[in-house]
Order: sequence, then structure tokens, then C-alpha cells
Amino acid sequence: MPTLTVGRYKYLDALTTSFVVILLVSNLVAQKVCLIGPFAVSGAILLFPITYIFGDVFTEVYGFAASRRAIWLGFFGTALLYVIGSITIALPPAPKWHNQEAFATVFGFIPRILAASLTAFWAGEFANSYTMAKLKLLTDGKMLWTRTIGSTIVGQAVDTTIVVSLTFGGVVPLHLLGNMIATGYLLKVGYEVLATPITYLVIHWLKSAEGADAFDRHESFNPFAFSQKRGAED
Repeated sequence: MPTLTVGRYKYLDALTTSFVVILLVSNLVAQKVCLIGPFAVSGAILLFPITYIFGDVFTEVYGFAASRRAIWLGFFGTALLYVIGSITIALPPAPKWHNQEAFATVFGFIPRILAASLTAFWAGEFANSYTMAKLKLLTDGKMLWTRTIGSTIVGQAVDTTIVVSLTFGGVVPLHLLGNMIATGYLLKVGYEVLATPITYLVIHWLKSAEGADAFDRHESFNPFAFSQKRGAED
């Protein structure tokens, strides 16, 4: 298959848009620490693991190049969200608007969340997609579950450790920080395992609908390589 040609696919743009929207919403709720049973976790746990399912779908069906495109769109979308958020906080409020303090309290963590979320997202998503693509080649496209789960184990380990450490390091006690990393990681991996049947259905349906089943034999896995002589092969 030639280097990714977005226009040849019916659903790739819609999936990429959904991926970016879920990512942005996850970042908006990420700084709240929620108590789920005995576990203290970021509010992003509600949605963020779904982005890894999207990453699996992009890589499995369309190839690493499609995943790379989605990751960079999500990266720049998130960066724009935080830049505009910071500017909005800095602007003086209207005289009759009395929620500046509450607004700043909610979004005042933005510079730190920006660094944490962008770094973790970028590293984790690329680790996930790289692992997914390589495992597909190693298994010759068989045993889909080994790469959907295996890629999540790697990607979420990178993502969760980075995002929790950079976001809450020095703010919460070390024992709580470790608890958040461990529980967040286990919950996200568990999320992926439970979602495996749905992931299977979506991937098989898309492969049939799009006529695509990417094998990245000649793909550059450089996250900054946006043009190659050849891309993924069907």
C-alpha cells in the first residue's frame, strides 16, 4: 500500500476527529483527583484509555502512518487548548462576571498539566502504536488480542508514569503518587482487556468496510517522518 492517502478511506477522518475530541475532554477533567472505591485516580480515567483503543484501530487497520497523523493532530489540539486557556485566565474579567477565582482554580494548573499531558500523551501513544505494529509483524497478523493488550501494557506504562509524576509530583505525598500510578495503570490496562471484544468487532468491521489491513513492513517508525517512499502494506 502506498504512503497513507487519507481520501481513499471512508471512516478515517471521522475516527481521527473522535479521537481528538475524546483527548481534549480527557485533558479538561484530568486534574481532578477522584476517589473510585479505595483508589485515587485522575478524572481522565473515564475517557483517556479509549484513546489507546483508537490507537490500536489506526495502527491495525490503516497503519502506523495513520496513527502518527492522529497523534500529532491530538498533540497540537491539546496544546492549543492550553494556550487559549492560559490567555483566558490572564485576561481581566468583566466587572459583572464574578467567577474569575473559581475559573482560575479549575484551570490554574494548566502550565503543569500542559507539560505533563503533552509529554505523556506523545510518548505513550507512540509507544503503543510502535508496539502494536511490531507485534503484528511478529505474529503475521494473527492473535489480535496479543497486540491490543500488549501495546496497551507498554503504552500505558509510559503514559501513566509520566503524566502522574509530572502532574502531581511534589504536590501529593509519595505514597499517594505511587498509588495513583499503580492503580491508574492497572485500571487502564483492565479497561483495554475488558474492551477487547468491542475492539475486535470494530477492527474486523473496519477492515471489511475499508478494504484495508495494514502491515508496516516498509514504514518508518520515526515519529517525525511524515513522508516515506513507501508506507504500510496490505
